[in-house]
Amino acid sequence: MHKEWLSNAYVLADREGGIALFVDSGADPAPLADAVERWGATPVALLRTHAHHDHVAHEDELRSRYGIHVVDEPGEWEWGELRVRGLATPGHSDDMVAFLVDDEAVFTGDTLFKDAVGGGDPTLVRSSVMDVLMALPDHVRVLPGHTDQTTIGRERESNPFVRVWRGAEQEGTERVHVGGREATLVVWSPDYDGKGKAWVRFDDGSDAIVGGSRVSR
Repeated sequence: MHKEWLSNAYVLADREGGIALFVDSGADPAPLADAVERWGATPVALLRTHAHHDHVAHEDELRSRYGIHVVDEPGEWEWGELRVRGLATPGHSDDMVAFLVDDEAVFTGDTLFKDAVGGGDPTLVRSSVMDVLMALPDHVRVLPGHTDQTTIGRERESNPFVRVWRGAEQEGTERVHVGGREATLVVWSPDYDGKGKAWVRFDDGSDAIVGGSRVSR
């Protein structure tokens, strides 16, 4: 995890002496390279959840060092004993892809976090979370683009956005200001940066999912 951006980079292998996959590259790649060497694994691809700088900062370094290609689109692949599905999850960015590995773990980029979701187009974020990610089994580990891992089941039960979207909680009614505009606070949640995440509805009827630092309560 990058100490300032709090963005995660990952590496996984099918077995010792097998193949390895990187997922994103915003954080220091040295620990990832050390793991690859320790496992005796051969990197074959870098999975990119989206192209924001805090997730691709060391991409060229990894591509050059290992001669690997970048995978950044929906699809299905098999590398060694790993089965990977790329799932389109737009909203935070148009190019966002979540990668499901062996139906056991999903790398969600900036779409789904522990207790929060990514900022962006509320309609698209909701569809990506509820129609794509919440369709996965509860046991699937969620390895997000920032900070702590979680599970689909935990987020189904505890994530404030998901609880409202599935009807377990009512929308909020608190009046707030966002960038000088009056709005209603529909959902407030923790966020990975400690500043919170908000779904707000402006008085013209438009919605937005924004960082908590933009909301005056």
